[in-house]
Amino acid sequence: MSEKKYQVVGIGNAIVDVLTRAEDTFLDQMGIEKGIMQLVEKDRAELLYASMSERVEAPGGSVANTLAGLGNLGLRTGFIGKVADDALGRFYADSMEKDGTDYVNPPTKNAEHPSSRSMIFVSPDGERSMNTYLGISAELGPEDVSEEVASEAEFVFLEGYLFDKPKGKDAFVKLARACRAAGGKAGIAISDPFCVERHREDFLSLIENELDYVIGNEAEILSLYQNGDLDADLAAVAAICPLVVCTRSGDGVSIVKDSVRTDVPVDKITPVDATGAGDQFAAGFLYGLVTGADMELAGKMGSASAGEVISHMGPRPECDLKELFASKGLI
Repeated sequence: MSEKKYQVVGIGNAIVDVLTRAEDTFLDQMGIEKGIMQLVEKDRAELLYASMSERVEAPGGSVANTLAGLGNLGLRTGFIGKVADDALGRFYADSMEKDGTDYVNPPTKNAEHPSSRSMIFVSPDGERSMNTYLGISAELGPEDVSEEVASEAEFVFLEGYLFDKPKGKDAFVKLARACRAAGGKAGIAISDPFCVERHREDFLSLIENELDYVIGNEAEILSLYQNGDLDADLAAVAAICPLVVCTRSGDGVSIVKDSVRTDVPVDKITPVDATGAGDQFAAGFLYGLVTGADMELAGKMGSASAGEVISHMGPRPECDLKELFASKGLI
């Protein structure tokens, strides 16, 4: 079998992250709910953007962050997303390319909506409160998915947030099917328990019929079947999907592959900024999958990547992850 062009192709929201530090009192004043992601309309987005001092802008979006981690680890990656041909959109596309990921779709000219942005307020305790204006990103649909790109991917990785729009669901299914038809594997990061609440049946149908792996945290896995018991819920998801990965913060990682469960402990560390922890866990874990690691090793790689990203501000790795893995004896 000849080598595919991409080891991992991601599809997700192309969002410019705008980060600033903020006290809890400021969040209260502005009516920002702490610690979660809220979607905002254009007017609210402009108000919040104007209220931020010392803004740091970075290309974000959950799957895009994962791809940045995979690029850091030296894998060949591509990203399917939608930005407008405006300053933020061009910044986004250029930044992805600079980080070594093919930005597959060029910025949309004469777009009806501006490029997406997420205003992220980081509290003194490291919690992040995200206010996301989806803009053009919400328009991503099957017409934006190249079957050629999909068939050239060993793995495709989908972002649960996209599930909030019918066109996003259609784009997912097209990508997953084209990848699998060409011998690749497709999986998802659940992204958000609220996302599951809104689309539970569709999510479960997607996992059972279209996917080879699913990655989520405890709250997300629990929300799929609502048994109120993580072991029961993990077993239920594992019954419909060959590989289920559940991150449990300081309690480690539980992985069920072909009905065999592996629990991987982690070193507990206090986060400086928790942004991107799940995205970078996925990067380390996928690196393990792509390179043929066993589940325990892949889990450790995921945890090492997540540990690196929560030790500083921002959702992307700041050190050479391969050197980090080597120092921990993982490669």
